[in-house]
Amino acid sequence: MRIGYACLAIAVPGSEMKSCTLKNASPERLLSLIEHNLNSLQTLIDYNLCNNIRLFRISSDLIPFGSSLSAELPWREIFAEKLFAIGQKILRSEMRVSMHPGQYTVLNSPDPLVAARAVEDLHYHASVLDSMGLGNEHKMILHLGGVYGDKRQAISRFISRYNDLDASIKKRLVLENDDRLYHIADILDVASTIGIPVVFDNLHNCVYPANKAISDADWIKACSENWKKEDGPQKIHYSQQHQGKNPGAHSGSIQIEPFVEFWQQLSEMNIDIMLEVKDKNLSVLKCINCINEMGIAVLEKEWAHYKYCLLERSPEGYRKIRRLLQDKTSYPALEMYRVIETSFALQVSTGNRVNAAQHVWGYFKDKASEAEKRRFQTLLQKYSSNEVRIQAVKNHLLRLAEKYHEDYLLSGYYFYI
Repeated sequence: MRIGYACLAIAVPGSEMKSCTLKNASPERLLSLIEHNLNSLQTLIDYNLCNNIRLFRISSDLIPFGSSLSAELPWREIFAEKLFAIGQKILRSEMRVSMHPGQYTVLNSPDPLVAARAVEDLHYHASVLDSMGLGNEHKMILHLGGVYGDKRQAISRFISRYNDLDASIKKRLVLENDDRLYHIADILDVASTIGIPVVFDNLHNCVYPANKAISDADWIKACSENWKKEDGPQKIHYSQQHQGKNPGAHSGSIQIEPFVEFWQQLSEMNIDIMLEVKDKNLSVLKCINCINEMGIAVLEKEWAHYKYCLLERSPEGYRKIRRLLQDKTSYPALEMYRVIETSFALQVSTGNRVNAAQHVWGYFKDKASEAEKRRFQTLLQKYSSNEVRIQAVKNHLLRLAEKYHEDYLLSGYYFYI
């Protein structure tokens, strides 16, 4: 069982994707952005491998304007060596990647122009995966589309257009249930008709269930019948509801106890779980570390990333985790993440934020210039007086961490969450 995240990572320097506005999208600019994004993807793949993350969704923004302006550029040829090298690293490590065309890729639209653009977008996504030399198990996930006042006709239109797609797209395409228009039973019916796999999304099913009496585990078993050997292991999407937001909104972080309960229902099945969550890789590491005994060193490494976040939220939580990790023969993963979750739920006080910022400042006090020292003290005073937000203080500290190459701080979560 692999657990992964989508597109972007937190606290991974050099991994950001870049784009530009349409008016600035000259061929030279686009090729420069593509080169940057491929380097960022390489960084993300390396990060994932170092952290035992072997499931990842590649951003559709990898090639800016990939299905329009960049389609006219020879990016496949120019970057063939780099694309192939990334693909080989993915294959050697047994990582599985996917792509997920966005909400405007609507194959069943009654507007032929919209449908034609959807086909172009699917060509683009398939060409990215093909250019990396990746097999059929590296999928493209798609929603069925709109209803347009006639669900039966909309489904018929999707099936007809699917049948006209190139084989390079068909071999990768997977359908997913959504939270408004097509529930999991609809998707299973369509996917069975055309012979493609189905990704079950638990939160979409919670918001728009086909049958409330049928459990997630039973739907997942039903979906497993659509996955053939050449498709690779069955894949599902898992997320949790963001409290206080509209139904279907993803939570900021995966709460570990509900996830473990969900995972235990599936632990005997060979299933890949894509987490859809705001804090991306952080929740993936939490889940991986809690369902596998990785060793105390792994928890200590992760604690090093979290510790200043905990210090500013809960000094007591900070001390609890330090005590937990004193026994080097133990593996208190669940306990550690429970403390982290409890601490992150607390109201943050000004005093605790100032204390944490001063601890981080300790890395620079002997090397910062006089101007940098004055800037820090001024910002901290202004924050204490409610004249600026804490992010202004953190941004200054982040710039110092980058300037003085404090990799320990740059790989931590303090600046980002």
